[in-house]
Amino acid sequence: MPREDVAEFTIESVQVLAEDETVDEELVPDLSDDQLLELYESMKRSRRLDERAIALQRRGELGTYAPAIGQEAAQVGTAFAMADGDWIVPSFREQPALLVRGTPPEQILQYALGMEEGAEIPDGEGALPPAIPVGSQPLHAVGVGWGEALQDRDNVAVTYFGDGATSEGDVYEAFNFAGVYDAQTVFVCQNNRYAISTGIEKQTKAETFAQKAIAAGIDGIRVDGNDVLGVYRVAQEAIEQARDGEPVLIEALTYRRSMHTTSDDPTAYREPEEESEWEARDPILRFQVFLEDRGLLDDETEDEIDERIESELADAIDRARTAREEVDPADMFRYVYDEMPPYLEAQLEAFEAERGGETDG
Repeated sequence: MPREDVAEFTIESVQVLAEDETVDEELVPDLSDDQLLELYESMKRSRRLDERAIALQRRGELGTYAPAIGQEAAQVGTAFAMADGDWIVPSFREQPALLVRGTPPEQILQYALGMEEGAEIPDGEGALPPAIPVGSQPLHAVGVGWGEALQDRDNVAVTYFGDGATSEGDVYEAFNFAGVYDAQTVFVCQNNRYAISTGIEKQTKAETFAQKAIAAGIDGIRVDGNDVLGVYRVAQEAIEQARDGEPVLIEALTYRRSMHTTSDDPTAYREPEEESEWEARDPILRFQVFLEDRGLLDDETEDEIDERIESELADAIDRARTAREEVDPADMFRYVYDEMPPYLEAQLEAFEAERGGETDG
């Protein structure tokens, strides 16, 4: 048998709103003026929540927190394209998407406070709790998407993960399972260029992360993840494709402008020149210019948006603080087992002695 090519593949890249402010008018999605402003406000709300959360963590009020600063467009654009019955399957940095899908900001703060209430699924919303183990949630999303297909429903599961997660076997298994069983799933790989401190050049030899879909027989596409209009357009098409049982991997090329978590110091592995370069590509600033050029955003509208966000987040912080005061931390010992084993009883007694209370197992 002669040597011959048996398959050929290409990866498409999409950009609607470029960093130099040029716009591909043919690709601009069909969104109303109000929807465009809603996209902008959603990104700003998430950015401000992250800023407030970092400040709270630095004051000792929150535990470890993973900000999504710089990645807002990649998440808001995809979440905005989802329908009411669709599912979001997040990792630990999905504040922008969760806010769009209806999770209140105080619940995100409760999770960072170590309260299990922060992981509760809001009533009527299709959402799974944040997944901390890297790369585990794509498998969950495939299960959700496959389950919807088995029940003849057209709801789609959209799952988020970073470039580093593609080094986990779980992620490849998820791609393969989705392809074989026609799971109604969209995979969103946020390529923020770092797996904590490991750059992409030390993670893969592939030109793109989108091409990792090829081995599983599913479609892969790359989009400028700092272009919220491009992300929305690609996500809208991918979600509709997934409704027909054709899963899709989206690689959103973006940049984590802040730390991996509040326990990380990115200056240890990134140069100031690189950070300055990506600061100029900021997704919120880019979209702000677009809205101003179209006469949709002026100083008065900007002030109204900022005031609305500040008021909402101030109330959310107050509600999270109140919720924290209503929680007894000793419950972490009491409700692990039906009958508390001796070693947990000893820990509870030591805990109560430390805080000067009485043991009530």
